[in-house]
Amino acid sequence: MNCETKHALHCAALLIWIAFFAYLCGAFTPETVPITPIQTYGYIGTVILYSLRFLSLLVLPQCLCNLLGLTLFNAFREKVHLKAAPLLAPFVCFRVVTKGLYPRLVKENLVLNMEACRKAGMENFMFEVVTDNRLDLTTMSRVREIVVPSTYETKSGARFKARALQYCLEEEVNRLQDTDWIVHLDEETLLTTNSICGILNFCEDGTHQFGQGVITYANGEIVNWLTTLSDSFRVADDMGKLRLQLKMFHKPLFGWKGSFVVTQLAAEKKVSFDHGPEGSIAEDCYFSMVAMKHGYSFDFIEGEMLEKSPFTMWDFLQQRKRWLQGLLLTVHSPKIDAAHKMLLALSVYAWTTMPVTSLQLFLCPLFPLPKFLPFDATISFIGAINLYMYLFGVVKSFSHRYRKNVWRLLLYTLGAMIAIPFNIIIENVAVLVGLWGDKKTFFIVQKEREPMIV
Repeated sequence: MNCETKHALHCAALLIWIAFFAYLCGAFTPETVPITPIQTYGYIGTVILYSLRFLSLLVLPQCLCNLLGLTLFNAFREKVHLKAAPLLAPFVCFRVVTKGLYPRLVKENLVLNMEACRKAGMENFMFEVVTDNRLDLTTMSRVREIVVPSTYETKSGARFKARALQYCLEEEVNRLQDTDWIVHLDEETLLTTNSICGILNFCEDGTHQFGQGVITYANGEIVNWLTTLSDSFRVADDMGKLRLQLKMFHKPLFGWKGSFVVTQLAAEKKVSFDHGPEGSIAEDCYFSMVAMKHGYSFDFIEGEMLEKSPFTMWDFLQQRKRWLQGLLLTVHSPKIDAAHKMLLALSVYAWTTMPVTSLQLFLCPLFPLPKFLPFDATISFIGAINLYMYLFGVVKSFSHRYRKNVWRLLLYTLGAMIAIPFNIIIENVAVLVGLWGDKKTFFIVQKEREPMIV
């Protein structure tokens, strides 16, 4: 089955599912008993019930973008073809930022990623490892180790990963030319031939200064099936919302991730990572908002990189907590114009109000409101899209491993459905902990089963 046929079937399945889910939710079912909310629940009760319903609409722009991204662009192309010879590509620096707690992991992934670059035919490249603790990488070719001094401070007091990234941009540290390209990776990120070809095509084109692609989380040994299946939503989110905003609008309207980030050095220096403590928790998203403010152009990069989901539920929770806290700091920053962060803010507030809007699963049957087809159909559409994202993410994450074993793929799809309640609970707990917890910490998830601390 070719990729066009797969995409057509996927689009048909998505549209049928949206209509079927609306039917299941009773959006098209006429009222049997008329309801007068004020008489039944009183003024205060009516206001509360309707407010909860309208809060559910905060996520509507994100759902629409996911729908358009998943249908307008083919997500089933299996190979990225180079548009020019790798020898003619500009210089690319793969930059890995680490605390230095997992030296074995860093060294193993450097070897694997170096081999992936050679297989793709790359010649003009190097790796930079930016670390707080020395890893002794001097024996590795094409690798430069940058140790961030403990005494180093940025002008605005940036912290954590933002501080390390800013240190690389200092004149006495940087060795790259303004026309060179940087690919930002986490220490656990693995390159693929497709992602390298996508990066080379993006850099060779040179139209846009920033780019990003898809990351999947089901590579190699699965350490925690629950967190991996929950992360399938993120894969679909990359193929939907992220792809649409970068490919159609060329702007990070909803922000972006901190890995598989490709930047041109001159633009990165102009934007910088020196944005104080408020830009240090979700430094990736804050950076994208500032870059958009400066008028830089973004694009989607074909191909996928590989990472692993958190190994434990505690790490999964702490990861989500940090993301939420960093995104709230970004949204509330007076340094970013409202016009640039409006859609991001709606998305973040939709996440922040999850503990309240999730109550509708119980409140809607207990306290029904008069039916209004456009509103009911919209709410069911939001639910249908979010559920489909988990299923689609599983297909994209596992299809390369089990394309000849349909039953195994169906089993994992069922597993994703079972993991949805867990994910909802974790996201709600992350909101509660994030809103009232310490907002000045940068939690680092476990990257190895047996961490090696230097």
